Parts: sequence; structure tokens; C-alpha cells
Amino acid sequence: MSHESFDDEEVAEFLNKNYVAIKVDREERPDIDSVYMSVCQALTGSGGWPLTIIMTPEQKPFYAATYLPKFSRWGSSGLMDVLVSIRKLWDHEKHKLLEAGDEITRYLNGEEQSESNESGEPAKELLYSAADLLKRSFDGTWGGFGRAPKFPMAHNLIFLIRHHVFEKDDTVLSMAEKTLKQMYRGGIYDHIGGGFSRYSTDDKWLVPHFEKMLYDNALLLYAYVEAYQITGDRLYARVSRGILRYVLSVLTDEMGGFYCGQDADSEGVEGKFYTFDKKEVVNVLGKEDADVFCKWFGITEKGNFEGKNIPNLIGNEAFEISNEKIDDLCQMLYGYRLKRTILHTDDKILTSWNGLMIAAIAKAYQILGDGQYLEAAKKAQAFLENKLTAESGRLYIRYRDGQAIHDGQLDDYAFYAFGLLELYEASFDVKYLEEFVKISEKMLELFFDEPHGGFYMYAHDRDKLISRPKELYDGALPSGNSVAAYVLSRIYHLTGEIKWQNFLEKQIAYLSKEMRRSPANYCFSLLALQSVLYPSTEIICVSAEESILNELKDLQKRIMPDFNVVLKTPLNENELTKAAPYTKDYPINTAGSKYYVCRNGSCLQPVDGIEALKNLLETL
Repeated sequence: MSHESFDDEEVAEFLNKNYVAIKVDREERPDIDSVYMSVCQALTGSGGWPLTIIMTPEQKPFYAATYLPKFSRWGSSGLMDVLVSIRKLWDHEKHKLLEAGDEITRYLNGEEQSESNESGEPAKELLYSAADLLKRSFDGTWGGFGRAPKFPMAHNLIFLIRHHVFEKDDTVLSMAEKTLKQMYRGGIYDHIGGGFSRYSTDDKWLVPHFEKMLYDNALLLYAYVEAYQITGDRLYARVSRGILRYVLSVLTDEMGGFYCGQDADSEGVEGKFYTFDKKEVVNVLGKEDADVFCKWFGITEKGNFEGKNIPNLIGNEAFEISNEKIDDLCQMLYGYRLKRTILHTDDKILTSWNGLMIAAIAKAYQILGDGQYLEAAKKAQAFLENKLTAESGRLYIRYRDGQAIHDGQLDDYAFYAFGLLELYEASFDVKYLEEFVKISEKMLELFFDEPHGGFYMYAHDRDKLISRPKELYDGALPSGNSVAAYVLSRIYHLTGEIKWQNFLEKQIAYLSKEMRRSPANYCFSLLALQSVLYPSTEIICVSAEESILNELKDLQKRIMPDFNVVLKTPLNENELTKAAPYTKDYPINTAGSKYYVCRNGSCLQPVDGIEALKNLLETL
């Protein structure tokens, strides 16, 4: 639409003469996008991007549409038709447009304020119902849910993996594994350079929309790492390292922040950067190696995408085998690909998406054990603290070209808190626990609806839009409310502070009302619900030994979703007592390590040393 309409001189002249044209980046102002997408859905019955809104100077909308060509086609209006018609109405029947804007605004605010009559009691039936709904929509042949286009929806997979852990339901684990493996086999995964594209245009994950986004790769990394932890299948570790290789080499700023992603197009052609014809492969690798490569990745003369080839493993039954020869050939083709054409990188650094990637990389360190991952997570957190945090402690939305702008919104605080949580569990550095508490408190102060529960999207003391939405639904990204609920559930278990339990109960009750309508659409919220409904295990390690972090590395790999681990040492004792006051009652011996294990509020006799702890955990 930008090329077809806004770059057109006739359209631009009419717009500039008769309207005030405002272009909004929905990644930088998700609150504006959310409010006016609700308008579009109310007026048209559907939404989508690009979103076109025409409104009064008081922000009251009276027209909404998605894609508009310059002139009408296929029976639909064109942008020029709309602009001319509304200009005439504004001149001659302005009152009708103003009345329509008032009516839409009243409707929107009435919808936001309405309360569901559903029960807010958290119940396992929501978990069972979500699992059943996902089972019904599961594609048993290719994995994933529903028909094309297929989105990864990694939080759905994380929920299924954890549902298996809590309920011993092998069916849901097999669904998650089938999906993870088929996505890797398809073209949605970049077998040459690592990382995943946004979604697949077909059922079998072959042809992606080639755009790569940071948030998809963060959530998928988290899912693959957790799948590896639960199953021990090395394929998931290999895919995780592929994602990490891509993110750390391509999407990482020299100061440590993570860029938004990469475009789908090169030189105006979608997928040109990623696809090959067979002759190219032969020229780069030589005939003998090319034959091996083409057989492995399904490369043919005919091609599988507009005469070119998307490397894939859909027809390769040996896809789970690690092949060093293939790895070497991929590296050669990767070097060639970089020289062949340029791919634009969106170098905005968003607080919210960086929070997700920090969480995923910290989780990867816990399970895969590579120190470079922990260092990357720490460096990214330091970037957010130094470049995207104001002196007041409030967050900004994005950083680019040395400038941080826009007041942080719920997603920024919730996702960053999630990253800090995982970073603490990866490092046991109490400064991350302290920051986790601080950001969570700020999130409650700025966004929480104390009387009713739920978090508003933008802060109470910032510029008001025509409504103040609470986003709950988990789409390609989990909602800020979902992640906030999960954060509250974990901070309560880690700190033991009753105030967090009170906020958590109110948030879970609010979400439970909404989840009853369609629980499978709230899978990240269900992670928080699991933490409330299933027994939790708290492990308090007190140690006078400097080597304790090395001892805990093996424990980290065993930490299940219902585990919460705190480390107390002579060096962090004072800071930890402030963040988690209950820990003051656990004395540190002059030598050795002692582990206190509490299960659902009941504590067992402490044990000495990591081996004794492992034996104890086996009995739980």
C-alpha cells in the first residue's frame, strides 16, 4: 500500500491538502495499534495490516479498512474513492461523521469496561479444555494446528510440554514433538543460516513468509530448549544452537541489544536471499559435493518455489542425524549467500522483544551449558538497563541511532521481567532478582487495575487515547497480561512475599473469566495457571563454598517448571534478604553446602551436598 498509494503523487497531493496524514509504527506504539485495530474489527468484522483509520482531531474514528489500492478494484473501494467521499461528507454533512465517531468511541469504551459473568475461579478444567481443543485442531501429518497459513505459536507448544510434565499426558507431548520436528524439517527453518521465518504459507511448513522476527526466534528457542530438557532428544539442542547462531551473529548489536529482525525481500523479490537453483549449488560446491547436498535437502532442477529451491528436510528420513559433511557444505553456501545479495535488517531494539530473547538465551544456558549464551543474556540486560531505562526506573519502548523513545508499555515491563527471572535462574546473581522485583513493582504501579484485576496496556499517567485497553489474547506474541501473570506466579514463589500472592490471585481470577471462552487461545496464561494449580518445589541452597555455582550447573538441567531455586552465600546474604526476606532464617555454615527443599509449603529435612539433593529429588 505504501508503494501503490502513499508514494503516488496524486494521492499524496490530495492527502496533504485535505487531511493530516499520520503513519504509526505498530511496534513502537502498540497501544495505538491495539485501540484502532479494535475499531476496525468492530466496524468491519475483521482486522489486519496495513490498518487505515480516518478520525476526527479528537481521535474519534468513523472509518476503518485494511489494504486500500489507489483506485477501486474487484468490487472494493480504493483509497482515492474513500478520501474524496469523506472530504465531501466533511464539507456538507460533518455532523454525521462526528456522530459516528462518538458512537464508535462509546461502544469501544463500553466493551472495554464490561465485565464477564463467568467464574473467575482457577480450575484444572481450563488446562484440560485447552489441551483437548489443541488435540482437535492438531495436524497429525505435518504438525501444527489448523490449516495454512501456519504460525509457530511456540507458547502453545511450551504449554503442551508442561501439561505433559504435570499430567503425564504422552499425547500432548507427541503433538509438541511432531510440530517441533516438522517445523525444523520444513523451509520455515533456515537450514543454511539458522533461525526461523515468521510463518508457513502451506500445511507442511515448506514455503515460509521469509521475514525473520526476533520474537519468533526467542519463543521458539525457549520451546526447543525446554523440549530438549524434558525429552533428551539431541535434535532439539541442535536446532536451539542454530537459532542462537543466527541471533548472535546477525541480530545482535555491538553493545549487546537485539535487533527486530530481517526483511523477506532482497532486491524487491521475496525469498531471493534464501533460495537457490541447482546450478548455483553445483557452481559453489562442485559436482560431487553438490550431489550430496541436493539429495540431503531436496534440491532439484525444477525447484519447489517459483523455479528455485528452498532447502528442506521434508523428504529426508535421516533428518535427525547430525552430519558434519552437510554442516561444512552449509557453511560454504552460507558464505556464498552473503555475497550474492543483501538482506535488510530492521535495527530497532525493542525492550519487549529483547526481554523475550534474554529469557530464551538464559534458559538455553541453563540447559545447554555454553557460557557464551549467559554472557550474551547479561550483555543484553545491561543494554536495556543502560540505554532503555530512564533515571526514574521507567522503561522506554525502543532504541535506535543513539536515541531511546516512547514510554514503556505493559509488554515492555512484563517481558523484561520474564527475562530477568530467567537470567537470575541462570546465574543466581542476586542483582537480577533485585531488578526483577523492582520492574515487577513498577509494572503493578503503572498498569494494574486494582479494583478488577488485569493490566492496562499503557500507564495511568500517560497521554490518553479514546480507550485504555487490556490485551489478553495470545497471538503470535503472548499478551502482556499473560506474561505478567506468569511473572507474578514466579516472583511469589521466589520471594515468599504475601503481597505478590494477593496480586497473583486477582490477576488469575481476572484471566480465568476470559480464558473460559476459548482456553487454547491463552496458552501463556495457562503457564501461570499451572504454577497456581500444581504443587511447587522451592529449593534454598545455602553455601559457604566458592565453587557452588559449578555444583549448581547440573542442578539447573534438572529444574522442572514447578521448581524455584534460590542461592544464599556470604557474598549475597544482605541483598537476598531484602529481595526474599524469608531467606534470613536459613543459616550459612562455615563450610559446605546445605539444601532445604519445600514442597507445596511443607519443608523436608535439609540435606548436605548436591548428591544428597539429587537423591532427594528423585523421591518427589
